[in-house]
Amino acid sequence: MSTYAFTTHTVDTAPEAARPTMAGVHRRIGYLPGAVGLMAESPELLTGFLTANASFESCGLDPIQREVVVLTVAGRNECHLCVVMHTATLVRHGAAAELIDALRVGATLPDERLEALRCFTLAVLDNRGAVPDEELAAFLAAGYQPRHALDVVLGVGTYTISTFANRLTRAPIDPPLTAYAWQPAA
Repeated sequence: MSTYAFTTHTVDTAPEAARPTMAGVHRRIGYLPGAVGLMAESPELLTGFLTANASFESCGLDPIQREVVVLTVAGRNECHLCVVMHTATLVRHGAAAELIDALRVGATLPDERLEALRCFTLAVLDNRGAVPDEELAAFLAAGYQPRHALDVVLGVGTYTISTFANRLTRAPIDPPLTAYAWQPAA
């Protein structure tokens, strides 16, 4: 555990370049997440993550599919905060409890098509993008298009930024999310 304490900035204490971005996040969700305050130490990191995330949000995967990618990356990278935040997102989207539970423990998903997406996301992570042909073929056979394979790469990249930054800074779980607390399996 690091003994260095990162600063959790407010809009008033953050570097000038991060302030408009932070204010926008606060307006959009109604509070300033601690992780945003921590990322603000590097305005470029904060802007880069939020820009990549906006692109990922507009990709060819639907909201539940995007969350499968995010929670797969978050679980693999053991980012407790990302698992918590994206559990809440799945709940808001009305996802089945069985799907959420399986994603949180890294188990086989109850929906075959979403399971193919989870497996492909793991293949991208495990092979650093050099996914074996048979795993790509299985993903495409599940009804996804080549575009979706690249969308997964976008999601993996976006949430690698987030999970690594959150782990480095020991980002806390914000009070509105404590009901979804998570710890990686031992």
